[in-house]
Amino acid sequence: AFPLLLVGGLLIWKRPALVERQKKITKDLGRFRQDSQWHTPRALLFTVLQRLPGSLFILAAGLWLTYCGLLSPKLIFQITLNLALGYLVFSVYLAVMRPGGIAETHFRMPKAELQAKRTSMRYLWVPLLPLIMLSTKAVVEPSSLGNDVVGQALTLALLGLAAYLVFPISRARIKGEASMQQSITAIALALAPVALIVLVGLGYYYTALKLTGRLIESFYLIIIWSLVYRTALRGLELAARRLAYRRAVAKREHKAQEDAEGGESIEEQPMDLEDVSQQSLRLTRTVLLLVFGVAFYWLWSDLVAVFSYLDSMVLWHRTEGTGANAVLFPISLSDVLIGFLLLGGAWSLARNLPGLLEVLVLSKLNLAQGTAYAITTMLNYVLIGVGSLTALSMMGVQWDKLQWVAGGLSVGIGFGMKEILSNFVSGIIILFERPVRIGDTVTIGSFSGTVSRIRIRATTLTDFDRKEVIIPNQQLMTERLINWSLSDTVTRVIVRVGVAYGSDLELTRTLLKQAADDNSRVLKDPAPIVYFLTFGPSTLDHELRFFVSELGDRNPAVDELNRKIDQLFRENGIEIAFNQMDVYIKNMKDEEQKVESDSAQPPALPGAQPV
Repeated sequence: AFPLLLVGGLLIWKRPALVERQKKITKDLGRFRQDSQWHTPRALLFTVLQRLPGSLFILAAGLWLTYCGLLSPKLIFQITLNLALGYLVFSVYLAVMRPGGIAETHFRMPKAELQAKRTSMRYLWVPLLPLIMLSTKAVVEPSSLGNDVVGQALTLALLGLAAYLVFPISRARIKGEASMQQSITAIALALAPVALIVLVGLGYYYTALKLTGRLIESFYLIIIWSLVYRTALRGLELAARRLAYRRAVAKREHKAQEDAEGGESIEEQPMDLEDVSQQSLRLTRTVLLLVFGVAFYWLWSDLVAVFSYLDSMVLWHRTEGTGANAVLFPISLSDVLIGFLLLGGAWSLARNLPGLLEVLVLSKLNLAQGTAYAITTMLNYVLIGVGSLTALSMMGVQWDKLQWVAGGLSVGIGFGMKEILSNFVSGIIILFERPVRIGDTVTIGSFSGTVSRIRIRATTLTDFDRKEVIIPNQQLMTERLINWSLSDTVTRVIVRVGVAYGSDLELTRTLLKQAADDNSRVLKDPAPIVYFLTFGPSTLDHELRFFVSELGDRNPAVDELNRKIDQLFRENGIEIAFNQMDVYIKNMKDEEQKVESDSAQPPALPGAQPV
């Protein structure tokens, strides 16, 4: 007992320091740069350390009383252990629910609701303390319950008081905005003491005490579940806020760059924040339900016989080996149910894991464009594949016995599913090789647009008219495809200008070069080049070739350069030529007259026919 007293005294001595550290954590809440997902777990740990001395002192007292001779040492030690556990859980919960505590500062629960819960839980400890002692005695020494009339009367009174105290809590939970799961839990808590009273009245005293102990331990689990769940919710909320802040900063920088350059640049479209939050919340709730479901099953396993009954319901047998070495393994109803649960769990993970990865992992990594999408997509395929194989194995499916099915599927794939399988394999290659990524601007055939989704069968392009074009994955791998932004977004642009015959060619070259050099979108390296290439029918054709850094700069650069070239040519007397034609008017006597460009109306010829 002395080490327990020593540790308890040390924690009491350090309690002011723990309180100060907890206050410091509370001050950091709501501050974006100081707040952290670990603040709530650390605050809960400090609360547990502050309440731990009481449990240690109860254990020390129990060790002293173990050999006093009043009761059996095993009974006293077990009662002491259960009382210490109950004190720790209830004291931590009441500390969390106190005014200004973790529930108010971290979980942001309303003060009225906290006060009601704290009051009810504080008085609920009164009947639960002796019930813990009675249920422990029933487990350790069940033979002493035969003529325990006083114990039965005391149990009835305590269960009645517990039902009276639990009923307001359950009624408030049902009337509030509670989910179906929370409402069912509240109703079960309200009816549990009443059911135990009925059992004691019918003479099942030992059963009632046994169930009382398990219900109290289940109540502990529900309290721990509530704390863990709210801690996870706060962590996800903070992570979602940080992700929204990063996206807002990135969008602001992208907008500033776009305004500075005067054009449109490519930006990868991330998952919607609402979808991320919903997926993260669903997956977190599913995982916590699974973990606490296992804990509840372990707690009630010796009282639940339904699974042993399901094991006896053999549906079919699985044969392993051949000939004399063949062994039959039964496949029961429980195996099939577990297989379906595994399949449902894999599907739920594959459906909701991308959002949780986006919030907790991928948003903190500096990944290349499209990498996060490829990771989550491949992880979905792996989860669904492994879950399906494991579930089918639990159901007794033997792959070596399905060779004829594989042969039939091979023929079917060869004829009817060739394109589907080819598209699927092409999609896998695209995700690994990454010739096309989410956010890339591509041209395939006559279609151009930005890649918005890569699915199992096809890839979706969003063209520049905001229409979605579905391209089978096989076409992306087999046809000629232009990816404008795969490894480098620098592209060349050509502006063609035709000047009139007789123009000053050197001045034309100088003015075109000047227009390109003065434009901020045109790269200086490689430098723009001007070529005089063709003597056209009516023009002297020149080409201005230059490079831009982003795809979004192509059209704006052409627009700005055309306007600048027109201005410079007008100022320097360079004529931009157009197609010219000589028109002759001929009469019936084979007399003809050329239409002059400077005449308002051509002269009339005798007998000329109207044109």
